[in-house]
Amino acid sequence: MGAEIWSSDDGFAVHETSDDGFTGAFVAGTAAAAAAAAGDLLCLKAAGSNNLSAMPDIAQIFDLLQIYSPWIYFHPDEPYLPSSVSWFFDNGALLYSKENPNSPIGIDSAGAALPQGGTNDGAYWLDLPADNTAKQRVKSGNLSAAESYIHVKPVLGGSATDIVFWIFYPFNGPARAKVFISISLGKIGEHVGDWEHVTLRISNFDGKLQRMYFSQHSSGKWVEVADLEFADGGRRPTAYSTLHGHAFYPKAGLVLQGEVEPGIGVRDDTAAGGQRMDAAARAVVAAAEYLGVREPAWLQYMREWGPKVSYDVEKEIGKVEKILPRKMKSGLRRLVSRLPPEMLGEEGPTGPKAKANWNGDEVS
Repeated sequence: MGAEIWSSDDGFAVHETSDDGFTGAFVAGTAAAAAAAAGDLLCLKAAGSNNLSAMPDIAQIFDLLQIYSPWIYFHPDEPYLPSSVSWFFDNGALLYSKENPNSPIGIDSAGAALPQGGTNDGAYWLDLPADNTAKQRVKSGNLSAAESYIHVKPVLGGSATDIVFWIFYPFNGPARAKVFISISLGKIGEHVGDWEHVTLRISNFDGKLQRMYFSQHSSGKWVEVADLEFADGGRRPTAYSTLHGHAFYPKAGLVLQGEVEPGIGVRDDTAAGGQRMDAAARAVVAAAEYLGVREPAWLQYMREWGPKVSYDVEKEIGKVEKILPRKMKSGLRRLVSRLPPEMLGEEGPTGPKAKANWNGDEVS
């Protein structure tokens, strides 16, 4: 029997105990009874990290998609909509290499010619078409061609299923700030190849939706079922995509990221009234390791989906400052000093399989 955790004057005591394969347990009772019980205490232990017997098969996955897939709402002013990966490739996306940076090559619909596996070593990256007309068209995306790429995985020891909906946007627009008034931050925040996601957590005991995760830039938020909004009075939750940046929120409205003081922050604007996407209509089960689902070739591309971006922050902020009074200028400077690195210049974003949450839990 291990150390005493707590005891009372009448002889009742709680002692810690442990076995060779468990993280810890405790036994409570009178001091004498606790001592006797601790020696023969039996602990239940999971046979493995995940029990997959309760996980949904492929037919059940599609049933769940029809019941719970979210409706994704885009801001009425959103110019940068999602597309399918194949549409992006077919409309002129290019693969660049560090070895031959001036000789990009086209990409087939399936991405079969993309480098497969490995790690993000900076040797390859994707970019928009070289032709300016084609570039502008691809930046806008194509909602009618957009697909949701589904990753199904066991969680909580196999007692629940996470269904992850990955959405691809060819382009992420510039950031917008609120410094008492709304202002554009120039090119800051722009990048090629934006991957965003939401996750449904479903109980394997009763098949009911438990909670939903909304990715928001480099992290996100879990929201309980009672706090979700449901589309058209049904069982399918809503997800609102922010203007330009495509972070997801459970309800429409304005959220200020990185507030340096009340009323000064980066705007995350969502609103109803724009276009919407049925995440079930063009759902592709891209990965479910426990079922051995054949994964698309592009999913094995572990490098960057856009080129390295870097901005002359002083130049971009200088343009904005010209229209601001002195008090607002100081607020803008404080805000920019706290912007995350990904907004000021970074390597291009990686694809879903290179994200930390692919094999782990969501980042909150």
